[in-house]
Amino acid sequence: MVNEFEIKKQICDIGRRIYNRNMVAANDGNISVKLNDNEFLCTPTGVSKGFMTPEYICKVNAKGEVIQANPGFKPSSEIKMHMRVYEKRPDVGSVVHAHPIYATSFAIAGIPLTQPIMPEAVIALGCVPIAEYGTPSTMEIPDNLEKYLPYFDAVLLENHGALTWSTDLNAAYMKMESVEFYAQLLYQSKLLGGPKEFDEKNIEKLYAIRRKFGMPGKHPANICLNKDKLNCHNCGACAGEDYKQFPGYQYDFVGKNCGDKKDNAADAELVANITKQVMAQLGMK
Repeated sequence: MVNEFEIKKQICDIGRRIYNRNMVAANDGNISVKLNDNEFLCTPTGVSKGFMTPEYICKVNAKGEVIQANPGFKPSSEIKMHMRVYEKRPDVGSVVHAHPIYATSFAIAGIPLTQPIMPEAVIALGCVPIAEYGTPSTMEIPDNLEKYLPYFDAVLLENHGALTWSTDLNAAYMKMESVEFYAQLLYQSKLLGGPKEFDEKNIEKLYAIRRKFGMPGKHPANICLNKDKLNCHNCGACAGEDYKQFPGYQYDFVGKNCGDKKDNAADAELVANITKQVMAQLGMK
């Protein structure tokens, strides 16, 4: 069993990775690791994640209350968000929050990552919905996040960033990398005229691979939240006005109802608006 000091060193290492990969700026982002049902290690508030050392790391209980913190350090103000994930997902061992440029741009533009464009994303990541905006450090974020937790392993946070979770620290961080890579590919393929998506048959083949691997997490490969479809990728249910379980998941690339064909003019206008918004957030003209 890895001791706490080694885990603190691992947290610092992941902090340097997200900082060096431009997934956070200044003091942004936070990381946590579950030790047991009532003990969690987390990054402190107000420090750069790229320059932490083990003595920076705090320990909290399941309510986010301090168990141990060195003088001058206190837990991240976003710890409530992490605790809600652990509460609702007992299979989770670590949570990572960051502001990767492309993924956050999609979150700011209000566009979920739901298009099936590459095998790795469909198999390992699944759809990435957008949790409705909440004021940082308040209960609004965990409350808005909660309804997505039973079904997904990553979300975009509206006008905020991205959140990923998994069985351990490295796996949670790798999901953050996957979210950002997926977002970048989706953005750049739109600039080239739009991505070529997998059809339903090929998506189901990829889901079968995931089931065969027995991969951990709650990627909805065995079920679709829309009972009339075989898969959840781009079926439209998660984004439709009539979809009750995710009332805030309101953005759809394929129409208001499942099975609707894309209207070419409307689609072209949508892609143009998406590109304009994302480029503006990236400081491009």
